[in-house]
Amino acid sequence: MESHRAYSFPLLLIISLLSLHSKVIYGDPSVLFLDSPTRPYLRRSSDQTVSLSPSEIGATASVLLGFAPPSTLTAASSSKLNEVLVPNPFDRPRAMFMVEVAGAEDSQLIAHSDKSPSSNTLRIMVEGNQRVDIQLPDEDEISIVSLNEASINAECSDKELSDFASWLGGSYVEDASQSLNGELLIPIANGAFMRLHMSERADRDFATSLVLLISNMRKAIELHQVLTKSERSPAELITGRFDGIKVLQDHYGKEGIAQSGMEVFVNSISKMFESLQAAYQGQIVGVIAHRGRGSVDSEQENMFHITVNTRSSARWLQETELSPEQIKIAEILFVRTTLAWITGIILLIATLLGIYFLLGMPITKDTLLYSNIKLD
Repeated sequence: MESHRAYSFPLLLIISLLSLHSKVIYGDPSVLFLDSPTRPYLRRSSDQTVSLSPSEIGATASVLLGFAPPSTLTAASSSKLNEVLVPNPFDRPRAMFMVEVAGAEDSQLIAHSDKSPSSNTLRIMVEGNQRVDIQLPDEDEISIVSLNEASINAECSDKELSDFASWLGGSYVEDASQSLNGELLIPIANGAFMRLHMSERADRDFATSLVLLISNMRKAIELHQVLTKSERSPAELITGRFDGIKVLQDHYGKEGIAQSGMEVFVNSISKMFESLQAAYQGQIVGVIAHRGRGSVDSEQENMFHITVNTRSSARWLQETELSPEQIKIAEILFVRTTLAWITGIILLIATLLGIYFLLGMPITKDTLLYSNIKLD
């Protein structure tokens, strides 16, 4: 019970996005910013829905990471950012956890009994169905951890499934005859359990993708601990996409097990977000997003598109292969140049010696000047 209360607050924050307010148009793309409960970086509370364009959302992410917004941002968009962000340019989290959930817009979650205040969330409706471009200035100033390895094509071990189930208060019953063929039980609301049979392709894809997603988030925490001990202190971005819910919906439909899968996903992300808050000492902002109803292409593409400018590296001089004729011409030019320099140096030395002896010679000994004069 205590462990459930420990992450019930961020759990309800994420549920508030996925279940959507009455103000929010069902099926539209939306983004939920989860603010730090100890160090707020956002102004507005969750009872106020904000509408931003994709470029404005990308600029908001850039500012939270500690970078200046793109120069193409208009004055009106800058004014919107000032209404959303805390006006302190010297206090930015410089760390973000950002994940897109495919299929979340079609899931109906069961509200939990205790309602928490939602003053630490910012719900944003995305104007249009375009992707969100996030422009970052320099690859040396940002550390990006990708969660894309948590794809449905990846696999994990029975031990990892067992550890994941225990982490959520559930269990995993292995199949002694075959690996990744057991039964996964995870607690959900009202004392029920979600049962996933690893022999079913959809169940296995959902479970393994979620386990690998959580595993990569833990790796991001380990990387953060390494970066805090080094002289380099870049901004940190943890980003990825989770398609496990859509896999369940495609196989079982949008009711029943798909809803349970959404609840398990929310429980997992909520608990990990608390771990991120503890590891980053509150200096991190979470972002949960879904694309909404759209074309198949838009569902397959990522909502967030990150662009990092790279510095031009110094180019090494490369030796070029010369033809025999070019080599012969080069040798002739080298010999001629060398002879010219040697001849010039000899003439210069002879001239200087001649001037030296001429100035040191007695006047009466100069046969050129006094050749017709008879001296006593």
